[in-house]
Amino acid sequence: MLPLILVTNDDGIESPGLWAAVAALTPLGEVLAVAPERQWSGAGRSMPPQMSGRLTRLEREIHGVTVVGYGVDATPALAVAHAMLELAPRRPALVVSGINFGENLSAEITISGTVGAALEGAAYGLPALAVSLEMPVEHHFTGGEHTDYTAAAAFTQRFARLLLERSLPYDVDVLNLNVPATATPETPWQLTRVSRCRYFYSVTPDRTNGQGRPAYRRMEEFSLVERDSDIWALRVARVVSVSPLSLDLTARADWGALEERMRGC
Repeated sequence: MLPLILVTNDDGIESPGLWAAVAALTPLGEVLAVAPERQWSGAGRSMPPQMSGRLTRLEREIHGVTVVGYGVDATPALAVAHAMLELAPRRPALVVSGINFGENLSAEITISGTVGAALEGAAYGLPALAVSLEMPVEHHFTGGEHTDYTAAAAFTQRFARLLLERSLPYDVDVLNLNVPATATPETPWQLTRVSRCRYFYSVTPDRTNGQGRPAYRRMEEFSLVERDSDIWALRVARVVSVSPLSLDLTARADWGALEERMRGC
């Protein structure tokens, strides 16, 4: 039996990035697409109580294969939960989240619905892959009319095959891929750490012009960025960043020294 691959995202079930991922994955197994029915960028792994869970079924022909999809009135993480609990015909072998409109790097990965969906899949005990394609900020909610997903799709297939064929070491729960806009399928990739630098900076809302929430701008100065980080790989080295993520968010500190300081001994 072919492995079942669950594909999701935070840009919505109609996203061309999602369907580029589906097309890249159909040679590897049976693909089920379950994603929010609308844009949910910035949702993280949220599960707000007001979601109805309404399902809209669709089918698309991809490379001569009928792929079943569902748009769900849900956040990305909840879409994964719906897939696992009621939509998947059997347990998936892999969860792929993406291809996202715009990069997901550094401390901002906790905000990302793309990464949040992959983490939700990992919480179900599944290998998980999050894939994001660098884009101008103005395209982060629309994808841009002329976006080329060729390279991102190639790396989606490459790392999905790896996760299907090999188990990764304990504590590697998600691979977070970020693909430069200039990448080709031959662009090198690099294992990276998640940068501690802030990549997206919040901007005060212009309330005189009706803005009610902060906007954001992207980091453009990289002198303080760690050379082994996801930011450096994507924005400076212009290679594909592959960051291994863990569900374990425990601080990597000396617990003896920490307890001593906290207890005032």
